[in-house]
Amino acid sequence: MPQSSVRNEQAAVAQAPARSRLGARLSLLWQQIKAARHSYFLMAPYMALFFLFTVVPVVISILLSFTYFNMLEFPKFIGWQNYARLFLEDDVFLIAIKNTILFAIITGPISYIACFVFAWIINELPPKLRAFMTLVFYAPSISGNVYFIWLMIFSGDRYGLANGVLIKLGVILEPILWLKTEAYVMPIIILVQLWLSLGTGFLAFIAGLQTVDRTLYEAGAVDGIRNRWQELWYITLPSMRPQLMFGAVIQLTASFAVADVSIALAGFPSVNYAAETVVTHLIDFGTNRFEMGYASAIATVLFLLMVGTNLLVQKLLRRVGE
Repeated sequence: MPQSSVRNEQAAVAQAPARSRLGARLSLLWQQIKAARHSYFLMAPYMALFFLFTVVPVVISILLSFTYFNMLEFPKFIGWQNYARLFLEDDVFLIAIKNTILFAIITGPISYIACFVFAWIINELPPKLRAFMTLVFYAPSISGNVYFIWLMIFSGDRYGLANGVLIKLGVILEPILWLKTEAYVMPIIILVQLWLSLGTGFLAFIAGLQTVDRTLYEAGAVDGIRNRWQELWYITLPSMRPQLMFGAVIQLTASFAVADVSIALAGFPSVNYAAETVVTHLIDFGTNRFEMGYASAIATVLFLLMVGTNLLVQKLLRRVGE
């Protein structure tokens, strides 16, 4: 359908009486779908897979969160009991959600900014050196047994690198059980996660910087942009807004979904649940205790937390360049 016809339909909807607007809007929607039917046809395979493997499991998990389900019996509807138990009776969950939010507040923004800063610096290097440095920074996020390095550093005996250096310098006299001491566990996990954070978001920023039109900088110089910071704010960042959005989603999701680093370094469970996160709590009830209804309630809370945070961040990123 031509664009002028669509605009005429929209004008007609605006002028229609209130009782007939719903029917007019549905008619307009159908006309727009018909006009873009080729696009919908091309999207259909992906949308079918997305609906089947993403939307349906999320909906099922939300429904199961209102039931008692132990994998042996048919789910039994119990209303809000799982959520009441979660927030009023489960002290470990309160520790987990506190640790997760703290972890996300620290690692999310820092890793996001670090990804962009390193990508911005590396982008200024010659092509061959840029490719090498990209590999150097990206390698930790794809390494297999990368936690073994940090277990050697923070080993609780005199052979651990941290203890050995501190004893040699005279800072401490006896080895510290780094990963078994409640005060040290969370800072160590945050440190390791920051080291691992230059992953997919980092590559997205590198790609985004490569696609910025160089002529925009020349036009900006004519319009009064005088330094690199003004170029960054008014040209570079607005030009790579899709990559910024993608990087924000990736980094925040990784921050809220932390589990592997906690289990690998602090054990499962950690000492006094000092490194317990929402995801490790979910793993405990979902794979160890098989309380699937309760685990679904935990997953639903985490899902809402992620979605709300991502919407807030995307709203802030839309103001970039203003």
